[in-house]
Amino acid sequence: MESRFLFENGVISSSAESPSVTSLLEAYSGAYTTTRTHNNGSVLLFWERHMKRLSNSLKLLLTENPKLVFCNNGNVVPTFSNSLSRKFEWDSLVRSLVNDSMRKAMPFAAKCGKLEGELAITVLLSGDSSKAKNMEIPVNEESISECLDVYVHLGSYTQATFGVKKNSARLAVVGKGRDIAKAKYSDWVRVRKCLEKLRPPSVTEILLSNDGDHILEGCLTNFFVVCFKEKNLYEQNEMDYLRHIEIQTAPVDDGVLPGVIREVIKEVCSKMDISFRETAPSWSKRESWSEAFITSSLRVVQPVESVLVPNQPNSTSWAQKRFEVYPGRVTTLLQREIMNAANLESLSIASFIG
Repeated sequence: MESRFLFENGVISSSAESPSVTSLLEAYSGAYTTTRTHNNGSVLLFWERHMKRLSNSLKLLLTENPKLVFCNNGNVVPTFSNSLSRKFEWDSLVRSLVNDSMRKAMPFAAKCGKLEGELAITVLLSGDSSKAKNMEIPVNEESISECLDVYVHLGSYTQATFGVKKNSARLAVVGKGRDIAKAKYSDWVRVRKCLEKLRPPSVTEILLSNDGDHILEGCLTNFFVVCFKEKNLYEQNEMDYLRHIEIQTAPVDDGVLPGVIREVIKEVCSKMDISFRETAPSWSKRESWSEAFITSSLRVVQPVESVLVPNQPNSTSWAQKRFEVYPGRVTTLLQREIMNAANLESLSIASFIG
């Protein structure tokens, strides 16, 4: 049985068995983020980036739709759009809340010794409307922190080996884009269950598109394609090859989550002078796609074997794009460079234990 622990505000869950991450996110509304360890559980991947993204998600949800943060427990959900202090320090608030819980959770998990190898770590910030009803206006950091519960879920994680063909992704366009897509929030876990029922057999990840042509992202991932600017470039050396390709992914403003790995890829491409264009990959131009891959903080980079798109809206017949080589040269290069960046930016687990 999978080993896992759940902590609420730094206190271990009293349940006989801790819930799965999916069960946790289905049970509580809120902003969340998920990352994992690296180097045999010794460091956390891109921890500061995750805290920044969690902070941005919380702020966006509280101002645009606080019902996505506060659990429905019969109390009136407060509104925040005009009540937040202009000097509100979101990043320091979130970092303080989460790090306090992590300093209690990580030593307990390490002492138990039931979690071996790599860990998947999910942090959920969930609002309690019963605590929020008496908040003073304008809202400040202290009053917000008092009405937020911090959940930290720890579980064993086995990373699929990169480059093994059976570990490649098989994708299908099934649903439309998310609401408030710039934020990562738990309500989406419930919504995507309906899409999962429509997933074709053998497909491992669902893609989202509002028009059936321009692909936004996956249910759990960001989606990228590598396009040739010219044909027949495979025999060129790597630098010449990179000058003749372009990486495409949908822009955040189209309705896409600003994924942590997505941002790292953007930075890597800038550093290596690889063309990176934020435009939704077009299915009608799929003949120009030489590679595709998806990214998430758990999978990091996962090569794509094939993409399915319905021939007609609501059709049960599918058109398919199958890639001859996966992972391709660019996907492999980016995987390597991201892990190099991870080694530079990772946070030692010891910082929460010592």
